[in-house]
Amino acid sequence: MHNPLPVAVFGISGRMGRALIEAIEESGDTVLAGACASAQSPWRGRSVQELGARSRVLVAAGPEGALEGASVAIDFSLPEATLGNVRACVVRGLPMVIGTTGHASDTLAAIEQASKTVPIVMAPNMSLGVNLLLKLVELTARLLDEAYDIEVFEAHHRNKKDAPSGTALALGRAAARGRGASLEELAEHDRHGSHVPRRKGAIGFSVFRGGDVVGDHTVTFAGIGERIELTHRASDRLAFARGAIRAAHWLVGQRPGLYSMQDVLGLGTLAW
Repeated sequence: MHNPLPVAVFGISGRMGRALIEAIEESGDTVLAGACASAQSPWRGRSVQELGARSRVLVAAGPEGALEGASVAIDFSLPEATLGNVRACVVRGLPMVIGTTGHASDTLAAIEQASKTVPIVMAPNMSLGVNLLLKLVELTARLLDEAYDIEVFEAHHRNKKDAPSGTALALGRAAARGRGASLEELAEHDRHGSHVPRRKGAIGFSVFRGGDVVGDHTVTFAGIGERIELTHRASDRLAFARGAIRAAHWLVGQRPGLYSMQDVLGLGTLAW
């Protein structure tokens, strides 16, 4: 029997951090080896047992203190914290799974640079269902021409800050890729005050924020006389947490590089 994989979690006290604790506890082949929270968090210095973990490690104030004894790190912190977390992993030569979204362009560039030194999985959504949806959206966009308008709708809880969500943007990129274009060419984010018809070939985005919605995403292909809707609804953050743990296990032993959940799940090699 293999020893459990020791994992460090950045952002342990947040919604996804707590879901990761639950997923780690149920996995049987993973153990929480370290954790950290933001400098302002009241959880700093307290045991992760208070958050429901069997582990006795204390919540560190920064990434360096969380990485002792870990073989891989999972980041579900805040976008502004990711860069420091990445740098700490590079110093220790540890692979890293990044599920945080809403990063600035300079942070994305730094992540790409860091992936030349350590293997990194970065994905806006870690669930198996969403990654299958990405493939289906790309295939559908490839088969249907511009006579079918594309609209991406997403709904999340009232506290989510980035909009559209990282997953919605990934779905838009998948649709654009299917059409042989970039999302920047086709995206349509703001229609307020517009007095012109929908631009042919545009990929529109609609955003809902409210209540405690975990995450709903629908991509609609609207033609004349028919409409195709591809939908994923998340009812429990455990789906994302389980995917992140799967990614962590896959990542250990990989060569440096920037990977996606498509790589983890082998979806990039599927023929459609």
